[in-house]
Amino acid sequence: MNILKQFYPAVAITIVLTVLLGIIYPLVVTGLAQVMFPAKAAGSLIEKDGKIIGSRLIGQPFTGPGYFHSRPSAAGSGYDATASSGTNLGPTSQKLMDNVKTAAEALREENPNAPIPVDLVTASASGLDPHITPAAAEFQVPRVARERGLSVETVRNAVREHTEGRQLGFLGEPRVNVLELNVSLDAAHSMIRNSSP
Repeated sequence: MNILKQFYPAVAITIVLTVLLGIIYPLVVTGLAQVMFPAKAAGSLIEKDGKIIGSRLIGQPFTGPGYFHSRPSAAGSGYDATASSGTNLGPTSQKLMDNVKTAAEALREENPNAPIPVDLVTASASGLDPHITPAAAEFQVPRVARERGLSVETVRNAVREHTEGRQLGFLGEPRVNVLELNVSLDAAHSMIRNSSP
């Protein structure tokens, strides 16, 4: 049996499939995505005053009292897409319990009479989640309203407007995109401030 008779077809098929599936197919799919879904293909970026401030798909930390805060992140130093991961701490982990207890104590000072939503004291599996639950947003409404000088009902309405339902009506849970909510409140707060005497 001549080994070259088997070698050349194998090399040729490898080269053809590499070019076809490794170069042509990705270029076609990327091109179609750019034409059919340009915003999503570009990363679902959010702009403010002509400057990119984030993505709808990746969370970021907000620490100012006038902003809704994202859920904690265990990805690198926080929301680091190159270090995406959860804490991998199990329910019996003392470190997890200590982290939750510390976060809960800080939140109790902010809103002493309200139950603390779990997503405000635990990180998501990816560490990059851009959403919080409607309950986590509602927990923060009094602080944000007070700090921005807005009525509680105005802030609550903004939360309702930015609450996304379940995908296809049954997948996942309702959620609020923190970056989009904060950007809309910045715009509303700016308009109120500019219209005041």
